[in-house]
Amino acid sequence: MYSVLIGISVIISVLLIIIILMQASKGSGLAGTFGGANVGSVFGTRRTADFLSKSTWWLAGALVILAIVVNLFFLPTAKSDNTNSVIQQGGRQSVPTNPALPR
Repeated sequence: MYSVLIGISVIISVLLIIIILMQASKGSGLAGTFGGANVGSVFGTRRTADFLSKSTWWLAGALVILAIVVNLFFLPTAKSDNTNSVIQQGGRQSVPTNPALPR
């Protein structure tokens, strides 16, 4: 299940990158470079901007929710017999000194 959710989050991330790059910026940015400037001819200029903006928000929200779900419920945990931290386990460790070095 963990692998499936990670795969879905990778797909959502790639789609989010593509949609963000297709949006027209003030200088037409990368949208003009890859032919994204003509993407407005499908829905019309205003409706395309609304569609890309809304899909950006939905995909970003889905990615955040998916990341939270994976981290809370499906993250593989390392099984450890020792539940104490290094600080709780012991006292001070001494650093070995080299008798050849002057003090």
